[in-house]
Amino acid sequence: MMNFDFTPEQEMLRSTVRKFVDKEIMPYIKEWDERGYFDPNIFKRLAELNLMGVCIPEKYGGMGMDYNSLAIVCEELERGDTAFRTAVSVHTGLNSLTLLQWGTEEQKQKYLVPQAKGEKIGAFGLTEPNAGSDVAAITTTAVRDGDYYILNGQKTWISLCDIADHFIVFAYTDKSKKHRGISAFIVERTMPGFSSRAIKGKLGIRAGNTGELFFDNVRVPKENLLGEEGEGFKIAMSALDNGRFTVAAGAVGLIMACLEASVKYCHERKTFGKEIGRHQLVQQMIARMEAGLQISRLLVYKVGFLKNQGRRNTRETSLAKWIACDFANKAADDAVQIHGAYGYSNEYPVERYLRNSKAPVIYEGTREIHTIMQAEYVLGYRQDKPLRKTLPPWNPESMKM
Repeated sequence: MMNFDFTPEQEMLRSTVRKFVDKEIMPYIKEWDERGYFDPNIFKRLAELNLMGVCIPEKYGGMGMDYNSLAIVCEELERGDTAFRTAVSVHTGLNSLTLLQWGTEEQKQKYLVPQAKGEKIGAFGLTEPNAGSDVAAITTTAVRDGDYYILNGQKTWISLCDIADHFIVFAYTDKSKKHRGISAFIVERTMPGFSSRAIKGKLGIRAGNTGELFFDNVRVPKENLLGEEGEGFKIAMSALDNGRFTVAAGAVGLIMACLEASVKYCHERKTFGKEIGRHQLVQQMIARMEAGLQISRLLVYKVGFLKNQGRRNTRETSLAKWIACDFANKAADDAVQIHGAYGYSNEYPVERYLRNSKAPVIYEGTREIHTIMQAEYVLGYRQDKPLRKTLPPWNPESMKM
């Protein structure tokens, strides 16, 4: 049975992250956004609060909290700025949870433990210049050479491209098998032949580090093959279940930020002799934000509930990601409208919210991809098959997995 009450630990977690955001992000984010600067020290401060592995089992260096605790962290970070939620989404959602699900014990000890402690940063390399939603169109290759795989290719729109220490990278080991010939590898930044380059001129999430990865005959030890050869597509899709969960949770935080800023402005601004919050059409926008917040949060926490039970949640995660991101985009648009001309300037944060809200509607499955997925589930064209490996359910008795 679902419980809609937060535990004392979750309430404390939310308070901790909110205070962190108010102190460490809010005073500086306007400048960072204008400069296109990602402050790497944020990771150090998050690590000091044990937030880099909030839902990773304690035996692997994490806090051992449940998956909805990860959602809470993402909500509150995105209330500050999407860039910092994205960083945790990639590090924890796409990378660390994928290692937890698919990694060998040796790989977990070598890569997952330092990532959960925040000593190392993880990222995820799937998208390519000509391969976004069409994963099978990737061209990066991995050719076996004795005890190594030789990687060649390029990835793009990779978060933490210049900051991460470890990357989960997808490449073809057998092109003739199409998506069944894709494999996953753990690549270290220090491996010869690896390089990265940031992308400038983004519409939003300017305070985030996003860019390209290049692989020029990178020799990756066979021990760094994640899962088995040919399992890369399954690994990527399961990783996206976790990433999309954190994106949806972040969207809840963005709606919350839009609502907080708009309510504050509604009480400050007066037109026609009264607070603008007294005008019914403004109230309509506030009501729409509130509805979006509550609906999105319920969808997100349902996914967390399923994850805590160790149940497959691809369908539910897709729905939560699609709906929450759409609501966040609309909430940001309404927030700018409520602020009027002031909303069009960076004197208020809502213009940044609107710019930031667009990317999540696109990445980790576009709005259009998710609508197709949901229709195919309803029509019976799509069914989720059991995976060889799944995330472990959360054990509430021991606060460990």
